[in-house]
Amino acid sequence: MELKISRAEALKPLPDESELTFGTVFSDHMFNMDYDQNRGWHNPRIEPYQPIVMDPSTMVLHYGQSIFEGLKAFKTESGAVQLFRPEENFKRFNRSGHKLCMPPIDEAFALEALKELLKIDKRWVPSTLGTSLYIRPTIIAMDPYVGVRASYTYRFFIILSPVGAYYKEGFNPVKIWVTDKYVRAVRGGMGEVKTAGNYAASLYAGEEANRIGYTQVLWLDGVELKYIEEVGSMNIFFVIDDEIITPALSGSILSGITRDTVKQLADKWGKPVSERRISIDELIAAHEAGKLQEMFGSGTAAVISPVGEVMYKDKIMKIGDGKVGKWSQKFFTAITDIQYGVAEDPDGWIMPLE
Repeated sequence: MELKISRAEALKPLPDESELTFGTVFSDHMFNMDYDQNRGWHNPRIEPYQPIVMDPSTMVLHYGQSIFEGLKAFKTESGAVQLFRPEENFKRFNRSGHKLCMPPIDEAFALEALKELLKIDKRWVPSTLGTSLYIRPTIIAMDPYVGVRASYTYRFFIILSPVGAYYKEGFNPVKIWVTDKYVRAVRGGMGEVKTAGNYAASLYAGEEANRIGYTQVLWLDGVELKYIEEVGSMNIFFVIDDEIITPALSGSILSGITRDTVKQLADKWGKPVSERRISIDELIAAHEAGKLQEMFGSGTAAVISPVGEVMYKDKIMKIGDGKVGKWSQKFFTAITDIQYGVAEDPDGWIMPLE
């Protein structure tokens, strides 16, 4: 397919990099492509960032048939722009689409289209260490139809947003609340899929966590409310008695790319991660025995997020000494050094823009 390009007549002013938050400012251009049953995916184009016009009956608005991804572009000290494991994002994008009855995209073409979009909006990649250009590929159902079925038409788009730290705490320990009242996902459902409804299901509990002074929710399994699964925006890891543990993928936990990166690094360092079921009771017992040394989340947005406090029912558990743990720091430094071109990339995780 031929990628058509039309440029914005006037460019937006760039934001002050020292004031960047997350997901509030967007670049000059976007990628769009359409699908229908007769033509398949067609009309790929880069054009000025603009609203998507849709009928009030458009199916995504009523039935939530929507998937997305999140990845980042980084600027090195030399001014080069690079991506971190982007092919994994597009693989997962198609896995999500399959679960929501969406037609697959050509992953190689999508990646090339993204690179062209980044070349056009390269000036939007911030250069301050800790900042990046967040990339949001999305597919939504576009049929104007009120009825429960898979759509026959879709829109695939990619937008770009310069960002700072995901959490206001930055790379400092956050506080998370464990809920035993609400359920986000169950095995066989949408918990392993990056779909809009998956995140909508987390909002109410998230608001409750915020009201009592906690940043995020740590979800338990949706059947027994016993086994730890993940945090709303990241996978979770524990260091218990010198063992690094993360919940095993069960069909209700997102297969995180940063999670996989942590596992691969740990293997290289001779400290394999144990993937297994871990209950909230085991976590409490480890804390009471003084064996819960560290806890951290992993995800594209925050990379590594140390956890300093966990609340479950009426019990508050302080993790470590209230500072960033050694493993949190080690993984964060190793991953971000590769992303920003400070360290070598022996595993081929980096894809240069040019």
